[in-house]
Formats: sequence, structure tokens, C-alpha cells
Amino acid sequence: MKVYQTKEIRNIALIGSSKSGKTTLTECMLFEGGIINRRGSVDDKNTVSDNKKIELERQNSIYSSVLYTEYKNKKINIIDTPGFDDFIGEVVSSLRVTDTAVMVINSQNGVEVGTEITWRHAKINKIPVIFAANHLEHENSNFDETISQLKQNFGGGVTVFQYPVNSGLGFDSFIDLVQMKMYKYPEDGGKPEILDIPDDQKEKAEELQSTMIEDLAANDEELMELFFENGTLKEAEIQQGLKIGINTRGIFPVLCINAKHNMGVGRLLEFIGNNAPAPDEVPAIKTTEGKELTFKADDPASAFIFKTSIEPHLGEVSFFKVYSGEITESLDMINPNTSTKERISQIFAFSGKNREKIEKIVAGDIGATIKLKNTHTNNTLNATSISDQIIEPIVFPDPKFRIAMKAKNSTDDEKLGLVLNELKKMDPTIHSGFSRELKQLIVEGNGELHLNIAKWHLETLENVPVEFITPKIPYRETITKVSQSSYQHKKQSGGAGQFGEIYIVIDPYEEGMDAPKNFSLKQTVRKTSVQPLNIVKNPSELKVNVRGVNEIDLEWGGKLMFYNCIVGGAIETRYLPAVLKGVMERMEEGPLTGSYARDIRVCVYDGKMHPVDSNEISFKLAGKHAFSLAFKEAAPKILEPVYDLEVIVPEDKMGGVMTDLQGRRAIIMGMEGGTIKARIPLAEISRYSTALSSLTSGRATYSIKFAEYAPAPNDIQEKLLKEYEEAQKEDE
Repeated sequence: MKVYQTKEIRNIALIGSSKSGKTTLTECMLFEGGIINRRGSVDDKNTVSDNKKIELERQNSIYSSVLYTEYKNKKINIIDTPGFDDFIGEVVSSLRVTDTAVMVINSQNGVEVGTEITWRHAKINKIPVIFAANHLEHENSNFDETISQLKQNFGGGVTVFQYPVNSGLGFDSFIDLVQMKMYKYPEDGGKPEILDIPDDQKEKAEELQSTMIEDLAANDEELMELFFENGTLKEAEIQQGLKIGINTRGIFPVLCINAKHNMGVGRLLEFIGNNAPAPDEVPAIKTTEGKELTFKADDPASAFIFKTSIEPHLGEVSFFKVYSGEITESLDMINPNTSTKERISQIFAFSGKNREKIEKIVAGDIGATIKLKNTHTNNTLNATSISDQIIEPIVFPDPKFRIAMKAKNSTDDEKLGLVLNELKKMDPTIHSGFSRELKQLIVEGNGELHLNIAKWHLETLENVPVEFITPKIPYRETITKVSQSSYQHKKQSGGAGQFGEIYIVIDPYEEGMDAPKNFSLKQTVRKTSVQPLNIVKNPSELKVNVRGVNEIDLEWGGKLMFYNCIVGGAIETRYLPAVLKGVMERMEEGPLTGSYARDIRVCVYDGKMHPVDSNEISFKLAGKHAFSLAFKEAAPKILEPVYDLEVIVPEDKMGGVMTDLQGRRAIIMGMEGGTIKARIPLAEISRYSTALSSLTSGRATYSIKFAEYAPAPNDIQEKLLKEYEEAQKEDE
């Protein structure tokens, strides 16, 4: 393969809903470019793109597949992306390194949820979109309704550039409004006849072309003036308007294809080569320091790793896009993310499971290399002269589904952790880690299907049998009122004794509170000790004098404010760190349910020492028990994690989704178009993806993001307290 220059390169991502025909279209694109000499099919499990074992089993794309074709002196890099929302991370990374998205539409279904989801990500990336109306040969296809839905959902920029003459059974022809010709294909597809427009189609074609030209002119002042002056645009002016409109996202052309029978694909490739932007014609990517990279071949080399894959007989393969300069074999580069040196041993142009070795790759092109030591997805590779330059990383979507995972054989525990770490290299949207708080291995992803695929990978490819367990909820404990307590720890066992006595008052903490000065105490002091206290200090009004403060930002959220309010040297200052340590131990295992405690102020205002028996362990235990007693008298409350939920749902399914959400204790925050916004407790989100799919026949999707901790309802709190008490009894 020749070395293509930046102007000769087009980078496209095929996006859209599942079953829209992206993988079949990819086969046709490779066939038209002569990369393969026979088209495979999803049904026959022999496509170039879907070649992983799990993809062949499911007959669906799971991973994005990097491919290329050559057409009329252009190299068109293609990334075929999955259509399921569970694998949206593959779409996000693909859109980051491509310059145009080809949105494949199933003309039987029109705009689907997957169409809306991928459109949103294309919009976020400000990437041009070309619509390819597919499945026009099916009896249920409805091109006019599809166009209506596209305009309704994505605006007036959606413009017909081709329309079918005979959509439905027997489809074989469409009118091209740029060339004003009819493309007619043989029954099994292939090379078309390019004919004059039939008389019965001329009026419709002229009307649609006039609309197309007006839409093109609207994207450029000069063209608009020419349009008003002449009433139309010349061929060269149409071409100019096309380039401007597509690149500025002012025009979203709609073209016609029948990927199953290879109809319209050659013309689509030609359209992409002529009108889609080259890499140096799109907005420049930026480094983390704000520098713009503009695909200049004579600049020092810089590349960005957007995908990592494990391939048979090759091992780890790193896919990259060159943002400046040229990369050649044996080039030494620096990874500024890891501060390591890497050598590019070999360069490949991949086409799914096929690959071709190349010696050089230039700015704007996409390639792959192997055997990088410490470079993974979202890393930058630079020439040694610009070693510190880091390209802005891909921002992957937050996980929305979590499960606890456990190896069926305890001997596989270590291997399970290692394999999950390796899996994250290939799929950065999978998060895993052992929760010390929950005492579970928590795995997070984009949906139940997503994590089921991860489970399949572990068991089938890595021979690590695992089981899913319902994950525990990371509750928090806090208090809602002031409470006072004291505790005396006293122990005598023949040798050196132990003695420590403290008095504390606790109250709820809120950000920005002034230091405590006095407390109104209405409840009776709780006292517990090895031996009864002789003096009961129980004032109704307690004044304190703060002599020192420890402000602790808790790693699980919230704060602990620990005040030294000791007067008269009742306790030596050297024992207060031990008291704080005892309090922290109880904060890490809250008195109510063992959950982390947060947002509390603790004032140590009095106590006693023994000249011989007092030591740090005595005061740590005194602090731990005094805090526990005070906590239980301070109107304690369990807090539950609450998430912002956004559901994209067809309007005809909205009622059922709303009813379901209300049954999940969700608070509806608003509705706009086909989007429901709500706040929902994490405890109610478990397997929501499955329920939502069932309610909407797979037509809806959702995203979640942590919002806050909020008080759990009383019935939930009582249930949690009872469960904790029973668990404690079982452990005794």
C-alpha cells in the first residue's frame, strides 16, 4: 500500500443503532475498494469486521473494528462501531479520532434510540454527519417517514441528496440530486447503470434539488448572494457549498444504500472522498496545555492511542492516530503519561482481522503497532524533541451498572484481579476494585449486557469461573442533634494497668460553621465504664473553649471536626491523638450499621488521667466508646447515595417509564422532549437497565451520575438496622 498524504485521507466512523447494517456496509466498502475479493455476511459469520469469538456467537458487534479501504486515490479509514448502548465507550473513542460520522439508518425503523444516542456523541465531538438510509429493499421501509423523523429529531440541516425510486421489495434505483442522474443496479447489486432521470421523476427531482441547493447556499454568504442572484448554483458552487456545509455541520446529507446487495456503496465512498473533510480541514485537537495540533507532516511526530486490543499471535495491539509529523519503523518515542521510552517496532494498517505491514504513516492517518511496553489507551506518544506534550484524553461515559463479582474458586482470586486489570486496558469503561467498605469486589460498566460480556471473557478466554452477587449499597451514617457522653476505661490485670476517662459532646457539622462555643444539652448523659464513675457531669448548658482543631476530610466524603476543649490540664495534650484515633475507628465502622460516618463535630472538654496507668491505648478505647454512646443519642440517621438519572425514551413509552420510576422512589425533576430527568436512590437502580429494556422493548437508554447523600426513609432505616443486628448476632 502506498503512503497516503494528509489531503488524501478520510477518517470515518460508522455509527447507528444495532441491526442498522453497519458491519454489512463495511464489507461492501472493503469490497468496492478491492481490499477483499468477496463480501462476507453477519449470518454466515465471516465478516472482516466482526471477527471475535463472542461477536460470531452473538452475531452483533461488541468491539469497534478499525479498517480501511482505498477508493479513487483516497484512503478511507473506517471504524465500525457497536450499536448497543452498553458498548457506547467504543463509539466515544472512535468519534474522537475520526473526522466524519456516517450514521446508518434502518429505513424500516427510522430514528431509533441508538440513533439519538450516537448523534449526541457526534454533536459533543462537533463531528460532521452523513446519513446513509439502509434496508431500502425491505417491504416495511419508509424513506419519506425516515426523512421526516430525521428532520424532527436533528433539525433542518438534514437534507436529501438521494432518494429511492422504488423503495420496498424490488428496490434497485435511486436519484442522485448532485449529479441529477438515476443509479440503477442489477438484482444482486454491483456496478450501476447511470441513467437520465425518468420523466415521471423529473418534477420531484427538480423540486428536491432546489431545496438541496437552497440549503447549501444558506451555509455561506457568498453562495447565498449567488443563489439570490441566479436562482440556483452551478456545479462547482454546489461542490463548494457541500464542503462548507458538511464541515460546519450546517448540512447533514442523506444518501441511499442497500448494503445487503451492495447498492449505492460505491457512490457513498465517492461522496465521502469528494466532500468529507480531510484531517487538516477539521478543528485542531488540543494538548492539555492548550496547544493546537494541525496535522503538519513536517512537525515533530505526535500520536494518540485511542484503542488497545489483544489479537491472536500478536498480543497487545495499540491503535493510534498521527496528529503531527510522520512515524516510521524503529522510531524512538516518549510517552509523557508514563514517562517511558517506546520504540515503534512495526506499523500496520489493520482491516478487521486482516493487517498489512507498512513502513511509514503520516499526519492524519490511523495505524497500529505492537509490543509497546507501558503505553495504553488515552496515552500520547511524542518524538523525543517534544517529549512533554500530552494530547487531551478521551472522556469516557460514567458507568451506570454495578455488580459484585466473586471467583467461584478462591484460588482464582488473584488471577481475577489481574485479568480485570487487563480487561480495562481493552475497555476503559469497565471499572473494578475491591471495596474495603463493602467487602466486595465491585465491577461497573455501561449495562448488564456489558458486564455479561466481561463475565464471558473471564470464563471462556481466561478460564476464571465467576459469579455475580447483588452489590451492597455504600450507606453513610450521621447525626442530627447535639449529644454528650462520657466513658471511663479502667483495667487492672496484675501488672501495669490501663486508665483513661473522657467527656465529649458531638453535633452535626455543616460547611462554613463557626467554631463551637456553647451547647444546649437536653438529654441525659449516657455513662458506661468498667467501673461506675463517681462524678456525673451533666450540665444543661455547656460552654467550651477551643484550644485546637483537627479538620479531617474523610476519604469517603464529608468531614470530621475534632476540637481540643480541655481546660486545666485534665488530660495531657499528648493523649488527644489517641482519642482521635479511637473516634476515627468508630467513624470507619459506624455504630448503626457499620457504614462510614460523616459530617460530625467532636469536642473533648474534660476527663481524667492516672499518673501511672494512663496510656494511649486507654484513651483510644475511651474515645471510641464515648463517641459510640454519644452517636446513638444524637438522633442518628442513615444516608443513602442518590443519583441524577436521565432517561431517553420514546414518547409512547414515557408513561410506563414514569410509573416505574415512581415505584423506585425516584423524584421526577423534569421532562423535555423524550428525556426524563430524575433523582433516584442507588438502591433502586439495581438491574434498572434490564427493567427499562423490558418496558420499552429495548428502545430506551439512560445515564446516571452521583448527586448526593440524602437521608433514607424511616422504613428503610429500620430495615437496615434490623439486618445489621441480625448479622452481628450471626458473627458472634
